[in-house]
Amino acid sequence: MKPSSPAAVLLGAVLGLAALTGCSAAARPGAEPSGATPYAAGQAPSASAGAKAAPAASGGCPTAASLPLPKEFPADLPVPDGAVVTSVEHRSGDRLVVSTVVRGGFRAALSFLQHRLPKAGFTPKDGEVEEDDAESDFSSAAVDGRWALRKMPDCKGGVYLTYLTSTAS
Repeated sequence: MKPSSPAAVLLGAVLGLAALTGCSAAARPGAEPSGATPYAAGQAPSASAGAKAAPAASGGCPTAASLPLPKEFPADLPVPDGAVVTSVEHRSGDRLVVSTVVRGGFRAALSFLQHRLPKAGFTPKDGEVEEDDAESDFSSAAVDGRWALRKMPDCKGGVYLTYLTSTAS
């Protein structure tokens, strides 16, 4: 299936943000950091700052402490245990991009998304799965969104998982 032009632009933005994320073993819960966005792990927020990759460890896996999920992230949207939030971007139109890294492998992360989102009330649509990446739109009564999943080639078991959400129209 060939995405429409706006969908292709949105997917490119989501995957571009995912390419800048990091990989770590544990997440820390907490409140949203204050300041302008985008946020990147290990970077102080500023109005002109762009997302930067976390420092890399000796196996190719970037390392940084997890950012907290922002308060605007849908509370009922499932996120895999141990997900490390590496960047948060607030966009116009109440859109939110949250980039994470999860461990456990591509298939486990894909299975999580395919099973847990519908159980939480999110309807998937227009999804696509390839060898090392997958994406799908989803919606609920309150949220429209898209997730993108991409295997990290230099981080054993690491997977980029990016959520783009907005208020349902």
